[in-house]
Amino acid sequence: MIDRKQFYIGGQWTDPSGARAMDVMDSNTEEVFARIPEGNEADADAAVAAARAAFEGWSQTPPAQRADHLQKVADALKARSDELTRVIATEVGMPVKFTSRMQVGGPVANWGHYAKLAREFAFEEKVGNSLVAREPVGVVVAITPWNYPLNQITLKVAPALAAGCTVVLKPSEVAPINAFILADAIHEAGLPPGVFNLVTGYGPVVGEALTAHPDVDMVSFTGSTRAGKRVSEVAAQMVKRVSLELGGKSASVVLDDADFEKAVRATVSNCYLNSGQTCAALTRLLVPRARLDEARAIAKAAAESFTVGSAFAEGVKLGPLASAAQRDRVRTLIERGVAEGAELVTGGADTPAGCERGYFVKPTVFVVDDSRHVLAQEEIFGPVLTIVPYDTEADAVRIANDSIYGLSGAVWAGDDERAMRVARRIRTGQIDINGGGWNPLAPFGGYKQSGHGRENGVYGLEEFLEYKAMQVKAA
Repeated sequence: MIDRKQFYIGGQWTDPSGARAMDVMDSNTEEVFARIPEGNEADADAAVAAARAAFEGWSQTPPAQRADHLQKVADALKARSDELTRVIATEVGMPVKFTSRMQVGGPVANWGHYAKLAREFAFEEKVGNSLVAREPVGVVVAITPWNYPLNQITLKVAPALAAGCTVVLKPSEVAPINAFILADAIHEAGLPPGVFNLVTGYGPVVGEALTAHPDVDMVSFTGSTRAGKRVSEVAAQMVKRVSLELGGKSASVVLDDADFEKAVRATVSNCYLNSGQTCAALTRLLVPRARLDEARAIAKAAAESFTVGSAFAEGVKLGPLASAAQRDRVRTLIERGVAEGAELVTGGADTPAGCERGYFVKPTVFVVDDSRHVLAQEEIFGPVLTIVPYDTEADAVRIANDSIYGLSGAVWAGDDERAMRVARRIRTGQIDINGGGWNPLAPFGGYKQSGHGRENGVYGLEEFLEYKAMQVKAA
């Protein structure tokens, strides 16, 4: 049992103002594996006060010195890689071999990347008779999700610190232990007191208090679109900056001259990554109507090749979902899809064989002939792929854009030029061309109700900077 009893505020571990605790569940077994403090408004106030007090000194610290601190954090996290892998695989349920690479290796590399970027970034430039400076926005609240917990924390906290901001982190209560390990690493790295602060609690209490706090200059939020709207509403009362990375219902468009076997199998694998708990997952597969039978058969075979089981079991490709609430939500949507006339190709809402304990859902494939069907519109956030046939290339573009979201997508064609031409017509923040790989230096973020602002690379650093123009009198 992991029992974290304190918050990290002002450079030290401090007792919470209340006595309540929250259980953290093992997604593989449905057993309690950790407890954390349940914070309240007083804890939020204390964390913000510490961040505000530290801002002047940290913002004036030379970027090269900030970079040294970030590199020490990267080194400290790397030394804890095995511990982080075990914790996140327990919290989230991603199989350990993927957790090690994606949930831990990626964040460690990003801490090092932002250390390097802090040394190289041009924080000032001359423009005519003006000196244009890029200055830190101020005190930043980072509210992060449970699906890629350390990764989403890193993409907010590391660039904010590199920019010279101070930070209050509120991680998801579903997957929070990795954030406590990060706080240990930051303490070991010797950041000045108050530069980084950690409080845990429920969103409607601690998250709301942090978002509404008058001494907070910016809120960076990743989570549901519903919660993101509330963050925007509260933050708007003080016109503070808000960055939102929200939901998605991304389309993989397979054109008639594409390599169908490759395109469909790759889409299934993308959809099921992290048991479908990926905001940018390709959850809609758009195929020519004349080749629907072929696509259905390939998708069925691909889905049924996914071995379901504990994140720690050998050979497992599909672990559990992160919580009982998420499992139940996904199963309800599968049942609703069947009730509303969708064709169930494989999978379904019943418990996978041998997985009676844990938050498991079968890898599922549907076919629907209506792009407005709930399965083609709702972000399910589970291992559920929906195939939608189209009649023409223009029809495929229309269906791809027929969503309130615009986070990611893919286009498959016989050549990259045709795929790129179609991709330019799809309103979304990222699009893979014929299986193009993830680029951690490229901007990540969405159009429409997928949010605004960008993470990754220099684009993520710029989110935490303000422009200041200082006009110099000519000699």
